[in-house]
Amino acid sequence: MKVIGLSGGIGSGKSTVSRFLKELGAAVIDTDKVGHKVFKPDTDAWREVVAAFGRQILTPQGEVDRNKLGEIVFANPGARARLNRIMHPRIHAWVKAEIEEYRRQGAGLLVLEVPLLLEVGGPSLADEVDEVWITVAPEATVLKRLKERSGMSEEQTLARIRSQLSSEERARHADVIIDTDCSLNELKAKVRGLW
Repeated sequence: MKVIGLSGGIGSGKSTVSRFLKELGAAVIDTDKVGHKVFKPDTDAWREVVAAFGRQILTPQGEVDRNKLGEIVFANPGARARLNRIMHPRIHAWVKAEIEEYRRQGAGLLVLEVPLLLEVGGPSLADEVDEVWITVAPEATVLKRLKERSGMSEEQTLARIRSQLSSEERARHADVIIDTDCSLNELKAKVRGLW
Protein backbone atom coordinates (compact mmCIF):
# COMPACT_ATOMS: atom_id res chain seq x y z
CA MET A 1 0.00 0.00 0.00
CA LYS A 2 1.28 3.44 -0.91
CA VAL A 3 0.65 6.21 1.63
CA ILE A 4 0.54 9.85 0.52
CA GLY A 5 0.75 12.62 3.09
CA LEU A 6 -1.36 15.49 1.76
CA SER A 7 -0.67 18.78 3.47
CA GLY A 8 -0.79 22.51 2.94
CA GLY A 9 -1.71 25.69 4.73
CA ILE A 10 -5.20 26.65 5.80
CA GLY A 11 -7.39 27.36 2.77
CA SER A 12 -4.84 25.95 0.32
CA GLY A 13 -7.19 23.34 -1.17
CA LYS A 14 -6.19 20.17 0.72
CA SER A 15 -9.74 18.98 1.27
CA THR A 16 -10.69 19.54 -2.37
CA VAL A 17 -7.67 17.58 -3.61
CA SER A 18 -8.40 14.88 -1.03
CA ARG A 19 -12.01 14.66 -2.24
CA PHE A 20 -10.87 14.29 -5.86
CA LEU A 21 -8.43 11.52 -4.87
CA LYS A 22 -11.20 9.73 -2.98
CA GLU A 23 -13.45 9.95 -6.06
CA LEU A 24 -10.64 8.28 -8.03
CA GLY A 25 -10.53 5.38 -5.56
CA ALA A 26 -8.05 6.34 -2.83
CA ALA A 27 -8.77 5.60 0.80
CA VAL A 28 -8.60 8.83 2.83
CA ILE A 29 -7.93 9.57 6.49
CA ASP A 30 -8.69 13.20 7.40
CA THR A 31 -6.77 13.96 10.59
CA ASP A 32 -9.02 16.93 11.38
CA LYS A 33 -11.91 14.45 11.65
CA VAL A 34 -9.73 12.18 13.79
CA GLY A 35 -9.06 15.20 16.00
CA HIS A 36 -12.82 15.67 16.44
CA LYS A 37 -13.12 12.04 17.59
CA VAL A 38 -10.20 12.42 20.01
CA PHE A 39 -11.81 15.63 21.40
CA LYS A 40 -15.15 14.02 22.32
CA PRO A 41 -16.49 15.13 25.73
CA ASP A 42 -15.21 13.28 28.77
CA THR A 43 -12.27 11.67 26.95
CA ASP A 44 -8.77 12.07 28.36
CA ALA A 45 -7.88 14.55 25.61
CA TRP A 46 -11.02 16.60 26.27
CA ARG A 47 -10.23 16.74 30.00
CA GLU A 48 -6.64 17.83 29.34
CA VAL A 49 -7.68 20.51 26.84
CA VAL A 50 -10.33 21.89 29.22
CA ALA A 51 -7.82 21.88 32.09
CA ALA A 52 -5.29 23.70 29.90
CA PHE A 53 -7.59 26.30 28.32
CA GLY A 54 -10.61 26.59 30.63
CA ARG A 55 -14.31 25.87 30.32
CA GLN A 56 -14.82 29.02 28.21
CA ILE A 57 -13.74 26.96 25.16
CA LEU A 58 -16.79 24.69 25.52
CA THR A 59 -20.15 24.93 23.80
CA PRO A 60 -23.29 24.80 25.98
CA GLN A 61 -23.40 21.07 25.10
CA GLY A 62 -19.92 20.55 26.59
CA GLU A 63 -18.09 20.04 23.29
CA VAL A 64 -14.86 21.88 22.47
CA ASP A 65 -15.71 24.96 20.40
CA ARG A 66 -12.91 24.78 17.83
CA ASN A 67 -13.38 28.43 16.86
CA LYS A 68 -12.93 29.65 20.45
CA LEU A 69 -9.96 27.35 20.95
CA GLY A 70 -8.55 28.50 17.60
CA GLU A 71 -8.69 32.14 18.67
CA ILE A 72 -6.53 31.27 21.66
CA VAL A 73 -3.98 29.00 20.02
CA PHE A 74 -3.49 30.91 16.77
CA ALA A 75 -2.76 34.09 18.73
CA ASN A 76 -0.28 32.45 21.11
CA PRO A 77 2.53 30.09 19.99
CA GLY A 78 2.92 28.74 23.55
CA ALA A 79 -0.76 27.84 23.73
CA ARG A 80 -0.58 26.23 20.29
CA ALA A 81 2.43 24.14 21.38
CA ARG A 82 0.57 23.08 24.52
CA LEU A 83 -2.47 21.98 22.48
CA ASN A 84 -0.20 20.10 20.05
CA ARG A 85 1.48 18.24 22.94
CA ILE A 86 -1.96 17.09 24.10
CA MET A 87 -3.45 16.21 20.72
CA HIS A 88 -0.72 15.04 18.35
CA PRO A 89 0.34 11.84 20.17
CA ARG A 90 -3.30 10.75 20.38
CA ILE A 91 -4.05 11.59 16.75
CA HIS A 92 -0.84 9.83 15.68
CA ALA A 93 -1.77 6.65 17.55
CA TRP A 94 -5.33 6.67 16.15
CA VAL A 95 -4.13 7.23 12.58
CA LYS A 96 -1.43 4.54 12.84
CA ALA A 97 -4.13 2.06 13.85
CA GLU A 98 -6.30 3.15 10.88
CA ILE A 99 -3.33 2.81 8.49
CA GLU A 100 -2.77 -0.75 9.68
CA GLU A 101 -6.46 -1.53 9.19
CA TYR A 102 -6.37 -0.22 5.59
CA ARG A 103 -3.20 -2.23 5.00
CA ARG A 104 -4.92 -5.34 6.38
CA GLN A 105 -7.89 -4.71 4.05
CA GLY A 106 -5.54 -4.49 1.05
CA ALA A 107 -6.04 -0.84 0.12
CA GLY A 108 -3.84 0.21 -2.79
CA LEU A 109 -3.48 3.94 -2.07
CA LEU A 110 -4.10 5.75 1.20
CA VAL A 111 -4.14 9.53 1.53
CA LEU A 112 -3.48 11.08 4.93
CA GLU A 113 -4.88 14.60 4.89
CA VAL A 114 -2.74 16.27 7.56
CA PRO A 115 -2.66 20.07 7.90
CA LEU A 116 0.41 19.99 10.19
CA LEU A 117 2.27 17.10 8.57
CA LEU A 118 5.61 18.94 8.55
CA GLU A 119 5.18 21.18 11.60
CA VAL A 120 5.09 18.50 14.28
CA GLY A 121 8.35 17.56 15.94
CA GLY A 122 9.16 14.16 17.40
CA PRO A 123 7.36 11.08 16.13
CA SER A 124 5.15 12.40 13.37
CA LEU A 125 2.70 11.22 10.76
CA ALA A 126 5.35 12.29 8.24
CA ASP A 127 7.15 9.10 9.32
CA GLU A 128 4.18 7.06 8.08
CA VAL A 129 4.06 8.34 4.47
CA ASP A 130 5.81 7.33 1.25
CA GLU A 131 5.33 10.70 -0.47
CA VAL A 132 4.47 14.23 0.63
CA TRP A 133 2.03 16.17 -1.54
CA ILE A 134 1.56 19.86 -0.80
CA THR A 135 -1.27 22.17 -1.88
CA VAL A 136 -0.39 25.83 -2.38
CA ALA A 137 -2.28 29.00 -3.26
CA PRO A 138 -1.43 32.72 -3.08
CA GLU A 139 -2.32 34.47 0.19
CA ALA A 140 -4.97 36.62 -1.55
CA THR A 141 -6.72 33.47 -2.80
CA VAL A 142 -6.55 31.87 0.64
CA LEU A 143 -7.99 35.00 2.27
CA LYS A 144 -10.87 35.01 -0.21
CA ARG A 145 -11.58 31.30 0.32
CA LEU A 146 -11.56 31.57 4.09
CA LYS A 147 -13.78 34.64 4.12
CA GLU A 148 -16.34 32.79 1.95
CA ARG A 149 -16.02 29.53 3.91
CA SER A 150 -15.90 30.63 7.53
CA GLY A 151 -16.66 34.32 7.76
CA MET A 152 -13.47 34.88 9.78
CA SER A 153 -12.08 38.38 9.81
CA GLU A 154 -8.96 39.10 7.79
CA GLU A 155 -7.04 39.53 11.05
CA GLN A 156 -8.13 36.07 12.33
CA THR A 157 -7.36 34.51 8.96
CA LEU A 158 -3.90 36.09 8.74
CA ALA A 159 -3.10 34.91 12.28
CA ARG A 160 -3.87 31.33 11.22
CA ILE A 161 -1.96 31.58 7.95
CA ARG A 162 1.10 33.06 9.63
CA SER A 163 1.08 30.52 12.47
CA GLN A 164 1.83 27.77 9.95
CA LEU A 165 4.86 26.97 7.83
CA SER A 166 5.11 29.03 4.66
CA SER A 167 4.33 27.38 1.32
CA GLU A 168 8.03 27.79 0.43
CA GLU A 169 9.12 25.90 3.55
CA ARG A 170 6.59 23.12 2.93
CA ALA A 171 7.70 22.90 -0.72
CA ARG A 172 11.26 22.08 0.38
CA HIS A 173 9.92 18.83 1.87
CA ALA A 174 7.42 17.97 -0.87
CA ASP A 175 7.55 15.28 -3.50
CA VAL A 176 4.60 16.87 -5.33
CA ILE A 177 3.38 20.49 -5.25
CA ILE A 178 -0.18 21.18 -6.40
CA ASP A 179 -1.03 24.81 -7.20
CA THR A 180 -4.75 25.12 -6.46
CA ASP A 181 -5.12 28.69 -7.73
CA CYS A 182 -7.24 27.55 -10.68
CA SER A 183 -10.77 26.48 -11.51
CA LEU A 184 -12.16 23.31 -9.94
CA ASN A 185 -12.15 21.59 -13.34
CA GLU A 186 -8.47 22.49 -13.86
CA LEU A 187 -7.63 21.24 -10.38
CA LYS A 188 -9.54 18.01 -10.97
CA ALA A 189 -7.53 17.50 -14.17
CA LYS A 190 -4.25 18.08 -12.29
CA VAL A 191 -5.24 15.52 -9.64
CA ARG A 192 -6.31 13.02 -12.31
CA GLY A 193 -2.92 13.47 -14.00
CA LEU A 194 -1.12 12.79 -10.71
CA TRP A 195 -3.32 9.73 -10.15
